[in-house]
Amino acid sequence: MTALLEVIAFHENDARRAAEGGADRVELLGSLDDGGMSPEPGLVAKVRTSLDHDGIDIDLRPMVRLREGFGTDGAEATRLRGLIASYLDAGANGVVLGFLNGLGEVDAEVVTALVADGDFPWTFHRALDHALDARRAWQVLLGLPRLDQVLTAGSARDVEHGLDDLLTVAREVPGAADLIMAGGGLQPEHVPWLARAGVRAFHIGARARPLGSYKAWVDAGLVASWRHLVDAEISHRVG
Repeated sequence: MTALLEVIAFHENDARRAAEGGADRVELLGSLDDGGMSPEPGLVAKVRTSLDHDGIDIDLRPMVRLREGFGTDGAEATRLRGLIASYLDAGANGVVLGFLNGLGEVDAEVVTALVADGDFPWTFHRALDHALDARRAWQVLLGLPRLDQVLTAGSARDVEHGLDDLLTVAREVPGAADLIMAGGGLQPEHVPWLARAGVRAFHIGARARPLGSYKAWVDAGLVASWRHLVDAEISHRVG
């Protein structure tokens, strides 16, 4: 069993450097506002074309989110479905999305409608960390179609504050460890604990950039150091 490493990207240069460092996937954002907003479909096409031109094969998943918060409505949902279709046409392998209803629960109706057309895989993002009842949210997530990753810090703040809850969920909720992609302030020292609990997917943003600054491009060397770390930990646990 191998580890999965995802890196936040804002353009083709980020994506290329992430791939050069050994990342398996990039989460493409239009901006980092409120934790991440959707890119334009044209940017997705530009990134895919650039990567294909260089012979780089890496999973590309853009964020599907147009406004702050984690709620949506029928009118926006229609627009989001069109956006997803545009992303897939532009070369995305899947998407990243996640919505809660007015009760702070996973909005299974909206999410299911958004992913109903097609057979693409998708990630439920950190909306989970803002749900009122995380255990109940997990039970809903486990029943959603084609969901293959849940990006979570275990806390609305970061992994440092949510690590204990992440470890508990990974160990006690059947199927959760296979879906958890730990991210949101992930630190190298968190990886061994998560690997020991069965987590195999990891997500980094600022940690893939010099001085942890989003003003800098992704650095292939930093990504490579994370690639080595997660592979070593997963190999050790499996061994």
